[in-house]
Amino acid sequence: MRRAGRRGRQAQEGSPMENGVGQEPGTPEPPAPEGIPAPRPPRARPRLVFHTQLAHGSPTGHIEGFTNVKELYAKIAEVFSISPTEILFCTLNTHKVDMQKLLGGQIGLEDFIFAHVRGETKEVEVTKTEDALGLTITDNGAGYAFIKRIKEGSIINRIQTVCVGDSIEAINDHTIVGCRH
Repeated sequence: MRRAGRRGRQAQEGSPMENGVGQEPGTPEPPAPEGIPAPRPPRARPRLVFHTQLAHGSPTGHIEGFTNVKELYAKIAEVFSISPTEILFCTLNTHKVDMQKLLGGQIGLEDFIFAHVRGETKEVEVTKTEDALGLTITDNGAGYAFIKRIKEGSIINRIQTVCVGDSIEAINDHTIVGCRH
């Protein structure tokens, strides 16, 4: 007796696919009937392992198995025994605060990931006397905003303690952690 299986495949009574039950793991596939090509084995995904360091200095760690920024930060944090919330941003192939090398949407197989972590907290008072403060703010994809660019000659440029890469946690005593800009 033959029964119709899914997708038009035929399963013989007593075969491993009868009633939708697969065969035991490690059991070889039965040969395909004549004229029907044998099913392809599932393609194994390559194991992608990336090198990482803390930008201020650390041993080299190896990370893998992440699909987004939050997972990446969690993997890096695990390697270096820190909290993922300590990571502000990552640069590729340089430990310097270089916004041209900021980790974006793609990581190459040969890229080295440097994690920049928060430093000492500083409080800065800024009075806006012009149309713009002269800074570009971006977020790290995990809820933290930081300064990506400072325009020369701007209000912010004249405040020597404010630098590219600084995290911004609050404005006018209102937290912006977790907010989109």
